[in-house]
Amino acid sequence: MKIIHSNQVVPAETSERIAALLKTIAEDQLREWVERISVPRHFGAEPKQNRATADWLCTVFESLGLRVERQGRFANIIARPDDAFKKVILVGAHYDSVPGCPGADDNGSAVAAMLGCAAACSLWRPVLPVVFVAFNCEEDGLQGSRDFVERHLPDAGYEVVCAHILEMVGFASSEPGSQRAPTGLPIQISNTGDFLGLLANGHSASSMDFVLRHAAAYVPGLPVTGLNVKLGLENFFPVLSRSDHAPFWARQIPAVMWTDTSEFRNPNYHRRTDTADTLNYEFLRQVTRLLTASIVRQAETVSSSVKSSIFDLQS
Repeated sequence: MKIIHSNQVVPAETSERIAALLKTIAEDQLREWVERISVPRHFGAEPKQNRATADWLCTVFESLGLRVERQGRFANIIARPDDAFKKVILVGAHYDSVPGCPGADDNGSAVAAMLGCAAACSLWRPVLPVVFVAFNCEEDGLQGSRDFVERHLPDAGYEVVCAHILEMVGFASSEPGSQRAPTGLPIQISNTGDFLGLLANGHSASSMDFVLRHAAAYVPGLPVTGLNVKLGLENFFPVLSRSDHAPFWARQIPAVMWTDTSEFRNPNYHRRTDTADTLNYEFLRQVTRLLTASIVRQAETVSSSVKSSIFDLQS
C-alpha cells in the first residue's frame, strides 16, 4: 500500500474555463441540498421517505437537462445526457441512510457533491460523457450498486472508463487528534481530520493520480491523501470494500472512492446526530470543486480518445 499526498505531486495544467466553472459551485446551494436530504430514509425502515428522496433526486437531475431513469428493484437513479456515448465517466453516491439516522454526512454530503458536479457539468459545452448514479441500499450490503454493475452495465450500451464513488465527504476538523487510521490497515496518516481521502486499487491508480494532480492545481488549500492498494491486497482488508466502489472493483472496472473516512473522523457516524449543522460546507465546496475539475478533464480525455479512434477507422 502506498500513501500519496496532493502536495507531493506535479500539478496538472490549469484551464481558465474550468476555473471559471468552479466559481459557479456555491456553498449555500450545497448546504440547501444537504438539509433537504437529511431525514431518515432507509429502504426498508423508512420506505416512504426513501421513495420521496428518489423522487426529489429525479426532479433535480431533470432540472439540469439530464435524462433520468430508475433502475432495478432497488430504484437506483441514473441521470445521463441525451447524447449517446460509448465510453463514460461515472459519478456515484448512495442516497439511503441507516434506520433512524438523518444521514447528513452519510451520505447527504456526497449526494450534494454529486449534484453540484452535475449542475456544473450541465453548463459545459460540448456535452460531456458523464453518467450520474444515485445508488440505493448501500446500507444493506451494497445491493443497489451490485445490481447496477451486475444487471444494468452489461447491456447499458456504454463502457465505464472510471467510476468516482463518493462516500461521506462533508465532515472535517482542524483539531489534532480528530483523525484515526482505518482499523487494521498498515498505514500512517495525519491525526488531523482536515483532508479528503481517496482510495484506489491497481485498476484505478492512474485515475487517483489524475485527481491528485488536479487537486494540486485547482484546490491547493485542500489536503488530499490517496491510498493506492496494490497487488490485490484489497481482498484481504474488508475495511477497503465497504462502499459502492466495491462492486466495480469486483468486475475489474476502475473506481476511485472519495471519503472523509467516515467513523474514523466523524463521531456522528450512523447516529441520530448526523445532522446538517455538523458539516463543514467550505470543505464540501472544495471537494465538489475538485470533483468537477477532475470529471470535466477526464471526460474530455475520454471524448478525445473516442474521436481519435473514429478518425483512425475512417482514415
